[in-house]
Amino acid sequence: MMWRAAWHWVRFCAVRARVSPADHGLPAGLRRRTPGLRREEIAQLCEISSTWYTWIEQGRDISVSVDVWCRLADVLRLARAERHYLFSLAGCADPLAGHLESIPLPDGLDGCVQSIRGPAYILDQAWNMLAWNAPLQALFDGWPRQGRANLLHYIFMDPAARSLVVDWEDRARRVVAEFRADVATLAGDPLIQSLVSELQSGSPLFAHCWTRQTVVDREGGLRDFQHPRDGRVRFRQFTFRLAIRTDCKLVMLLAQDSSAGVA
Repeated sequence: MMWRAAWHWVRFCAVRARVSPADHGLPAGLRRRTPGLRREEIAQLCEISSTWYTWIEQGRDISVSVDVWCRLADVLRLARAERHYLFSLAGCADPLAGHLESIPLPDGLDGCVQSIRGPAYILDQAWNMLAWNAPLQALFDGWPRQGRANLLHYIFMDPAARSLVVDWEDRARRVVAEFRADVATLAGDPLIQSLVSELQSGSPLFAHCWTRQTVVDREGGLRDFQHPRDGRVRFRQFTFRLAIRTDCKLVMLLAQDSSAGVA
């Protein structure tokens, strides 16, 4: 228990120091000897006693409810990794662990995508396109445009996808299995449920494939497209999980010689 108490004391003090009173609408005050929130302010915001919060910060062996841990994580504005570590130390499940992330991409990540020479994009778990570059738009003949940019919606609801993606039906069937694997832990998320319902209503193929319960990993491989101006083009797809946003994937398409045989 000593290592846990030491982590609590050092980590909570460090996190507390970086949260400004103004972040929670509290007056800055004139006699703050240290930056950040005071213990009594955190206790007030979390609706617990100052003594109880101090014991939590000291890592004492007390029983703390999941609701209190959630309020602490929110008040202290813990990063995703910090929140995960806090709940793992507390020995309880984070009720938000199975919900879709809605935070923006970290600064600079969009610039990384723009710097890639070939078509590239970033997908979240709902297959929303969070970032893409000009070569990707050129390949997809102007898509994504302003407004909604969801890859599943494009594949199953946009007629242009049937003409662009070679062997569209086979690719679409695999896409459903890949998507189901991605959202296996998000079945109760309202955004995922809404997306699935929309796709089931708008695409008989999606509705049929969704009922099959098939799951596969999103893999790379050769991808052929029938571009409206450039004709048949071939790319090799690579997919990378992002360390700084583990809920997202970077997808890159490297141009291949379309006359070569399939590997």
